[in-house]
Order: sequence, then structure tokens, then C-alpha cells
Amino acid sequence: MPTRKEDRERRRAERLAAERAQASAERRRLILGYVVAGVLGAAVLAGIVIAIAGSGAGSNGEDTGDFPDAAHIEARSGFVHGVEPDGREGTEPPPIEQGDLERAAAVANCELQLELPDEGNTHVEDQTVNYKTNPPTSGNHNAEQQADGAYSEMPLPVHTVHTLEHGRIEIQYSPDLPEDGQLELKGVFDESPEGMLFFPNPDMPYDVAVTAWTNMLRCERYEGAATLDAIRDFRDIYRGAGPEQIIPIFFG
Repeated sequence: MPTRKEDRERRRAERLAAERAQASAERRRLILGYVVAGVLGAAVLAGIVIAIAGSGAGSNGEDTGDFPDAAHIEARSGFVHGVEPDGREGTEPPPIEQGDLERAAAVANCELQLELPDEGNTHVEDQTVNYKTNPPTSGNHNAEQQADGAYSEMPLPVHTVHTLEHGRIEIQYSPDLPEDGQLELKGVFDESPEGMLFFPNPDMPYDVAVTAWTNMLRCERYEGAATLDAIRDFRDIYRGAGPEQIIPIFFG
């Protein structure tokens, strides 16, 4: 007869297996969404696409000709809003050592805040909204969401909160973090940029924070590979898990 400890370990293993299966399904759903959106956009907006191709503009009308490839700006997913892209090449991350999110967060001395209160999702014209978490994880936001990609400046929260509603993951770092640490974080973004945003955040008291809709991982200190493990585990579970559609939206 199994002991109570063995029973707890069995339940934990089952839960982790379910989380991994869900994450894998959500990732496939995210990628499929991009494919479907591209096909629909080509069919419905064929004439516009031809004109756009000639002018170097994205589907939202913004000029994409100067976006560096390393920024992975996905213009179909939203608006750049004049925020400077981050064209740095990130440092390739090491293989994941700890694939369990809770354990990885503990090893990296990061705090997990899961299933936070939903602060609403009304579209507003205001450029500032008072969010109850730092960084924000839900709440009212502008209709024009920030486009997926890496930025060297912090976008307005009213635009980035909208991206969370559509299943995005946002990696945010302190601008005071040394350059080598920033490039290691950028490397995690670069390895799988679909449905991701990456940008500095001078307004938070952490070296690193990763947000999804009503979920957050925040790390007071960046601790190298241990922190990278926690970020990737969080990403693989919560990417694509927002309450709204995860395919790119063309006009907010």
C-alpha cells in the first residue's frame, strides 16, 4: 500500500504531466493561429497586401522597413507605437536544467504569483490606468495592443496589458541590469519569440519579471541559468493562455 508521501509524489507527477501537455497544446495552438491569420489575411486583403509589400508597411500601416531582424517585430499582431526595437543579438541560453516551474522559481529565488485577481479588460482611451500589480497582469487597456517583439524602451502599459489578454508572455528587465545579463535574457526571447514581448522596465523593483494574464514570475535578483530556467518554464506553461484569441489581430 503506497505511503502518504508516495501518494503526494504521484499526484504531483500527474499534475506536472498535465501542465506540460497543456503547454504543448497551447504552443501548437499559438503557432497554428499565426498560420491561419496569415492565410486569412492573404485571402481577404490581397489587394492591400500587394500595396503594403511595395511600400514596406505592416498590416497596421506602420513602416516595417527599418525593423532589425533580431527584434522579431511581428507587425501583424499589433502596433509598435513608435517604441524603439531592440536589435541586439541575444546570448544563446544553456539547456534547461530544471523543468518544474515551482522548483525552478525556488532555485532562482524568484516569487511566483499565480491566479491573481482579474482587474477587468475594458478598452479605454486613457494613456494611464492604475494597475494593482507591478508589473501589471490584467486590467483595462487601450484597444491598440503592442506588437510582439523586442524593444529597447518600455512601451505604455495600456498597450502591453492588451497583449497579455491575447495570450502573450512579457519578459521585463531592469535597465540597471548589466549588459551581459540583458543579452542572456534576450537569448531566451530569441529562441522562441512567437507570442512574446521583451523590454526594459524602470518602474519595477526587480531585476526580472515575466508576466502573463493574471500570472507573474518576479525575481529580485537575476541569477543566471537558474533564472533562465524559471522564465522558460513559466513561458511554456502560460503562453497562449490569455482569455481572448491568440491569433494576431490586425487593427486592435
